[in-house]
Amino acid sequence: MKNRSSMFKVLTGLFLSVCLLGMSSLTFAGEIQRKLVQESTIEKVSRKGSLKIGIGIFVPWSFKDINGNLTGFEVEVARKVAKDMGVKSVFVPTEWSGIIPSLLTGKFDVIIGGMGISAERALKVNFSIPYSYTGMDIVVNKKLLPGITTAEELNNPNVTIAVRMGATPVSAAKKYLPKAKLHQFEDDAAVIQDVLNGNAQVAMSSSPKPAFWAADYPNVVYRPLGGKYLYDDPSAFAMRKGDADTMFFFNAWIADNERWLVERANYWFGTKEWAHLVAK
Repeated sequence: MKNRSSMFKVLTGLFLSVCLLGMSSLTFAGEIQRKLVQESTIEKVSRKGSLKIGIGIFVPWSFKDINGNLTGFEVEVARKVAKDMGVKSVFVPTEWSGIIPSLLTGKFDVIIGGMGISAERALKVNFSIPYSYTGMDIVVNKKLLPGITTAEELNNPNVTIAVRMGATPVSAAKKYLPKAKLHQFEDDAAVIQDVLNGNAQVAMSSSPKPAFWAADYPNVVYRPLGGKYLYDDPSAFAMRKGDADTMFFFNAWIADNERWLVERANYWFGTKEWAHLVAK
């Protein structure tokens, strides 16, 4: 009888220890969860009352208008994100080639700048779901390469393609036209100028820029693919890794604003009603 009583006490002690251990683990897990929430970018943004947005400067995604104010598709998107969060939007214009390193060092909270999703970039940042789609397009110098109708004709070591450094066109050119040479520049103005000057035969960029180039310089360049793109390129918000709460918020915001995003994309990429805003 005494042995049974001792055994009961031992088992009871073990049971209570397991319960206490379980409660301790739950408390510890809860503390970790609370800490992760407090350390998330979204929580920090809410506390400080402002969202810092990294952008590149290129028309019509984001640019300064004739009055010196930032405008463009990405600027409208970023402002609405901040407004819906109840915080101020603070823009940090950054050279595109250094925009990911700037995000990683904390100079801003998120990149909202028409950044195309790629596996290479995903090694460094987390992407939201796509919020916009652009096409990779090209124009060709009429005098240097007349009568081009297919992309295959440009996949030639004698062809030089001008692209913006660090941007999606670089990887697109290497993937779809690997035999061609590349001239890389800091901005799209230098890209098209390289073709206008005859130093490169082809300029490649995300839509609608090449269509605008063809309209602005009809005597010098043309779009060789009959209005078609090399491929459709999804754009996403980019944020630092390891922050699930921030990514979930941006994904929810994009899904909740799908119709508005399409409307604004149609305005900025399907018309030139905003052309009067561009400083000459």
